[in-house]
Amino acid sequence: MLKATDYQPPRLLRNPHLQSVLGSSGLRQRRGLRALSAVGATTSEYILDGGNGARLQGWHSTVPGRRPRGTALLLHGWEGSAESGYMRLTAARLLADGLDVFRLNFRDHGDTHHLNEELFHSNRIGEVVHAAADMVCRLQVRDLVMAGFSLGGNHALRLGLRAADAGLPLRRIAVVCPLVDPAATMDSMERAPQFYDWYFRRKWRSSLVRKRELFPERFGYDDATLAMDMRGLIGWLARQHAGFGTVEEYFESYSIAGDRLRGLGVPASILMAEDDPVIPVAHFRNWRLPPTVELELARWGGHCAFVENLAGDGFAERWVADRLGAALPPG
Repeated sequence: MLKATDYQPPRLLRNPHLQSVLGSSGLRQRRGLRALSAVGATTSEYILDGGNGARLQGWHSTVPGRRPRGTALLLHGWEGSAESGYMRLTAARLLADGLDVFRLNFRDHGDTHHLNEELFHSNRIGEVVHAAADMVCRLQVRDLVMAGFSLGGNHALRLGLRAADAGLPLRRIAVVCPLVDPAATMDSMERAPQFYDWYFRRKWRSSLVRKRELFPERFGYDDATLAMDMRGLIGWLARQHAGFGTVEEYFESYSIAGDRLRGLGVPASILMAEDDPVIPVAHFRNWRLPPTVELELARWGGHCAFVENLAGDGFAERWVADRLGAALPPG
């Protein structure tokens, strides 16, 4: 089902590039840290079992002395982390609404490069599912909801397809600007302003340098490799470290385009901006979604931003909390 949202930013914030920059800015990160502190939650680190020796780090936040309505699992975007501003702000909102929150770091995101020798790639969905099941078991979660942003939205929907087989008590999914068709998104990024390519390449290269420093005997790639453009570097990752013959095969491995979500039995809500400069809205208009999925389009919002004012308040955090909270019993 497709419908419009009621998100109406002031005219000053209707530029998609300004929105995208503000959405991942230090301002929002600091605001999220203050919001988490204000809600009175305590946060504990967990190292989860991702299966086959993989270890993933996560942060569990709960308000002492309160029985939660349920637990929300949050998944960040590519080269984001559990400490990204949108992750902290969403967590604070959910905690205020009576939920516990678990913010998961993907492999090689945040300060976790030392936990696993092999490199992150986007088709490591199995370890995310395994880690989610470990979290549910260790925290004795009875009612689970989940949210994801960008690549995390892609992972959340793919995890939803596997939830029943993994024994996850998943009640609802809410995702913001999910990556649908990786190949088409790559084309879009190559046509977008160079800022986006620079931003993601800079963060990814820093991650790869860190990995090389930690495991010099395993990773001997040189600076010439790291100097390749985004498509070339992704192709190198696909062939050398992800087990694919071509970059096209790699992109196909984690695509959720077409009717790939036809088996999704978990109710899901998707929020997308028509002006997203990274993920074209055309991917969403032609998407074949099952009846369990509701797609909401906003005229503005940029990529995973939906900032409402210069103070950094976000529509997306409130939207996620409303959609996930509706699937749980009242507090």
